[in-house]
Amino acid sequence: MDEIRVPIISDHDIVTARQQGRSLALKLGFSPGDSTLIATVISELARNIVSYARQGDILIRSVQNSQRLGIVIVASDAGPGIRDVSQAMRDGFSTSGSLGLGLPGVRRLMDDFEIASREGQGTTVTVKKWKR
Repeated sequence: MDEIRVPIISDHDIVTARQQGRSLALKLGFSPGDSTLIATVISELARNIVSYARQGDILIRSVQNSQRLGIVIVASDAGPGIRDVSQAMRDGFSTSGSLGLGLPGVRRLMDDFEIASREGQGTTVTVKKWKR
């Protein structure tokens, strides 16, 4: 099983994680379009780490069940956490003055989406995309 871990501290790390994710997606046989969507999701999740938690990790790995192959991305940090996850998942909500498309957009682009966050303890977002 392929697995890549990218520590996220700076904008440079966001670019590295995005490139690594796109490369793995292409290696696994995802279309160029889906590989770009996966890279976009990684970029968004890594940007959230830099913006809100200052540091964390992006883990990218292949996954397979009995019927299909996929890619899993886990973004984790030990930052301040999200006070109200349901509010953060609403289109247009932002604590930073941005457009607020981040997490809801990630959820729409991927097949599976999970988020766990505790104030003062950090956030973990796990997403999967299945090869079509």
